[in-house]
Parts: sequence; C-alpha cells; structure tokens
Amino acid sequence: MSGNPAVVMRLVASAYSVAEKAGAIVRKVLHSGDLGIVEKTGANDLQTLADRLAQKSICASLSRRFPKITIIGEEDLPSEEVQEDLIENGQAEDILQRSCPEQYRALKEEELVVWVDPLDGTKEYTEGLLDNVTVLIGIAYGGRAIAGVINQPFYNYQLGAEADFGRTMWGMLGLGAFGFQLQEVPADKRIVTTTRSHSNKTVTDCVNAMEPHEVIRVGGAGNKIIQLIEGKASAYVFASPGCKKWDTCAPEAILHAVGGKLTDMCGNAYRYNADVKHMNSAGVLATLRNHDYYVSRVPQSVLQVLKSD
Repeated sequence: MSGNPAVVMRLVASAYSVAEKAGAIVRKVLHSGDLGIVEKTGANDLQTLADRLAQKSICASLSRRFPKITIIGEEDLPSEEVQEDLIENGQAEDILQRSCPEQYRALKEEELVVWVDPLDGTKEYTEGLLDNVTVLIGIAYGGRAIAGVINQPFYNYQLGAEADFGRTMWGMLGLGAFGFQLQEVPADKRIVTTTRSHSNKTVTDCVNAMEPHEVIRVGGAGNKIIQLIEGKASAYVFASPGCKKWDTCAPEAILHAVGGKLTDMCGNAYRYNADVKHMNSAGVLATLRNHDYYVSRVPQSVLQVLKSD
C-alpha cells in the first residue's frame, strides 16, 4: 500500500521484525551455554535469560515506536533502561505494502493491546526440544485477537549448521496468513495434539473423549497451533487452566485468519482486552476444521471441573 500505512499495519510490520530479533536473541543465549534458569512457580514454570532479554527487546522496541499501545508480557520484569543493542527499529516492507482491511484502517494506537510471550516452550528450550520453541506477539482490538506473529527460532535446526535457521509467520483477520504452507489432516483422521508436561486426569479424559486415531504430546501453545495449520494435527485439546492470554493471542489470530477456531472447552471465545485476567481458566480447544464436533465431545465431567476453577 502506497502512502501512509494504517497504524495496525505498521504495528504488524514492526512486530514481524521485532519477533525475528527476539528469535536471534533466543538462539544467541542457547549458543552461549548459560541459560540463566530460574524457577517461577516450580520446575514446570521456568524463566531463562532468553525469556528476559527477548521480552525487554520486544516491549522496548514496540513501545518506542508506538508509545500509546498497551503491551502485556509474560515475564514480570523490573522497569529499567534497555540496552540499545536490544532495540529493533526495522519493519517488514512486504507487510507495509499490503492493503489494510477496511474495518481496521482507522484504528488508533491506544485502541490496540499487544500480548507478548517472548519464549513459548521455555521448559522444552532448557531440555533441547528446540522445535517446540516460539516467540509470540499477538495484537488485539476490542477484545478480539486480530493479528499475530509467530517466530520459530530453531526451525530447521535438525539440518545442522548449514541450514537456514528460523522462520516467521504472520496473519491478520481479513488478510490471511503467510510464511507457511497451509495443510489439513485428511478428513477421515483425528489427530489430537496436547500438553507434554502439564497433563492430569482431566486433560487425558478429554483427549480420549475425542476418539483420536493418534495423540501427539508436545510443548508450547504456538507450536501446537503450527501443527494445526501445517496438517500435523486436527485439534489442540487442553482441558485445564494453565495457558495464558499471551500464549493464545497470536496463534489464535493466525488460526482464525485461515478459517480455524480457538475457544475454551465450552466453545466460548476468549477476550483480549487490557483488563482481562491472564489465565485461560476454561482450557483451550483449537481446530482448523470441524470445531463443533470437538466441542460436542467434551465430557460433562470435564466441563464441571473447569467451571469450578
């Protein structure tokens, strides 16, 4: 789009470059050999130096260019001066060239909320399961996830040093999603992806109720949504609190941009206003197709457990 791009397009273009910078930080910390791990609430809830530096980079870079947006990040970090080498000023030119969907052209900075998970899949990162790791930047307006950027810092890492490491995908309602090849699981197969490290009886009961032909257990919410849009899984089923808004905002926007759906286990949409509670208390159910089927299979016992949370 020539002329002056809409605010939201400039924000998405910045978020793309900023996510790539964060991915480079995540790789650099890993290669340094000193992850700087601290436990937040326990052994399954970790924070590393990569989480801290990537969030500083993302939040400082975006707030410098868009001072009136609200940014909510996963890590609770002290306010301090951010080193200049963490700042990313670039913008993805091909995003700036695209025409903004009519309904978002007049949006102002102060109407936008950005949800940031600087390193989704931290536990897997510390264990060397690098393809589970993503950087998530989601953009919400009016409580709805409207755009998102996902960076996979270690995409292709199995190919060794010669490989082109990392990739970035993005999507926006009314525009579509880019940076990957959309594929679907064959219609006659039900493949469920679910948590690797946060399982319990309720989670397992709900997965089994879907009558899957196959179950995949991996880390990271962003990673699971990528499985849906690349045809590796039919549904992401997580019948438990634990996922937060910064885990789901960006992936939801990309999934919805290609016709998929992300809700709680009852089939209700999550809200992404600045003042909502951060926990997705009623679990996460995401699909590329046939969402109603999966909602209908959720056992009443599971819904009662989640509603009582």
